[in-house]
Amino acid sequence: MPGLSVDWRIGGLPLHSPTPAGDSKLRKLSWNNHTAPASVNGWIIPDESSEDEMESLNNGILDKESKETTSAASKKSSSPMMPAFMTSAPGKVIVYGEHAVVYGKAALAAAISLRSYLLVTALSKSQRTITLRFPDIGLEHTWQIDELPWSAFSHPSKKKYYYDLVTKLDPELVEAMQPYLSIISPKASAKDKKIHQSAASAFLYLFLSLGSRSFPGCIYTLRSAIPIGAGLGSSASISVCLSSAILLQIRTLAGPHPDQPREEAELQIERVNRWAFVGEMCLHGNPSGVDNTVSTGGKAVVFKRNDYSKPPTVTPLRKFPELPLLLVNTRQSRSTATEVAKVASLKKSHPSVTSLILDAIDKVTESAHELIGSSSFDEKDQGSIQTLGELMKINHGLLVSLGVSHPRLERISELVDSTSMGWTKLTGAGGGGSAITLLDANKSPNTLKELESKLVSEGFEKFETTLGGDGVGVLWPAVLQNGTDEDGGVEIDQDMFLNADGREGVEDLVGVGAHRKRDGWKFWSHVGPHVNSAGQQSPISG
Repeated sequence: MPGLSVDWRIGGLPLHSPTPAGDSKLRKLSWNNHTAPASVNGWIIPDESSEDEMESLNNGILDKESKETTSAASKKSSSPMMPAFMTSAPGKVIVYGEHAVVYGKAALAAAISLRSYLLVTALSKSQRTITLRFPDIGLEHTWQIDELPWSAFSHPSKKKYYYDLVTKLDPELVEAMQPYLSIISPKASAKDKKIHQSAASAFLYLFLSLGSRSFPGCIYTLRSAIPIGAGLGSSASISVCLSSAILLQIRTLAGPHPDQPREEAELQIERVNRWAFVGEMCLHGNPSGVDNTVSTGGKAVVFKRNDYSKPPTVTPLRKFPELPLLLVNTRQSRSTATEVAKVASLKKSHPSVTSLILDAIDKVTESAHELIGSSSFDEKDQGSIQTLGELMKINHGLLVSLGVSHPRLERISELVDSTSMGWTKLTGAGGGGSAITLLDANKSPNTLKELESKLVSEGFEKFETTLGGDGVGVLWPAVLQNGTDEDGGVEIDQDMFLNADGREGVEDLVGVGAHRKRDGWKFWSHVGPHVNSAGQQSPISG
């Protein structure tokens, strides 16, 4: 298959040393006239700097500035340490290769424009608290910064730095967090309490690993447009938001900015991805790493895992096009373990036939990969899109033959076929969950509205989204320019963000989804950073 395959170590870049290659000692960067959050006065901290050296450099610069502006500084002693900012990361779908990937075959996963959004608001210097707000799951908790188990996480034998590769959680550090997790949501049901404490564990492990006792007080508020538990990578999206936000706060990410070289942008993607994987380990124990890789880098990847004792091989698809997608949630609960067991049982009963089906699914994935990577592929050519759609339909039929579909999934396919609106397949484990339809752009918008009306009337949840879009992004500062070229704008505060009504309200306020791309958002990309203009698609090329 075409494309560059890499030996995956929690992301798409080969890792050869604990200090990331490509980082220079000190280099000047700009962030569209704002100081880059990856820097101190615009200078990137070298990888070799210890936390003490970083703080010394910080203090040295601050001391110099304070001598020159003592009066002004004294007046602002209680002001927030940094402006409010936002990070955002997408969900994902499996486009080709479900279930076959369990048996060493390839699968293709792509980002979708349903995203999570994290607003970080700094508190005044005197407020020594960290608050975590996830209103979509009913979580809110506040910790006293100075009371957290810093001694455990900062011990020389345990301390990790932003450039470190963490492939497993430290049991002693996990244990040290337990007293601070067990007090969360004491009045919630056992089910909700488990969800709340799991989400908080991902945040705390990242915060304590990357931060320090001198960290400023902050409020972290997360809203998400991604349905939870639908196989769409919602937890990975959250982990990417948290990872990128904390790395920005400790000033260890460069850019994104228009002139940033691809190699440097990829280094930032890798850095975010490493720590997002740590968050995923807190949430899932032994994740594949594919969800966070897609959510961080965007676009799409082909992944394959022949040996479960080793990481999978991940091939980024930088030419993967942005395509219109209808995602439909069946609202039918399902168990991934149950569906995987079905295929295992079928393979045991009919080994030869089942192996041929799995081989055929692998061939479908390979064919799609070859098409997208070919020089003749044109995302504007109806023939190319039709071929991708037909491969999706074939893939769905093969999954049906494995017994992992569901009447609700088949009903979605039937409704789409009746309108000739596109090509549909289940995505993920099946047995419920979600279906995706690659939309035929030549069809009338009224036909799509009629289809969506039928779906809603039958109890389905529908999302118009796009496939293969941006990965992790940042809005720094959290100010909406509203399409004007003038300085200033509307600052997004906690109340505004919390009061946004549901998924549509959040996307209308700050969204970079299928229907609204707010200006000011910037994205790291494997093809170089790019910036959104109001109401326009990002000028990204393959």
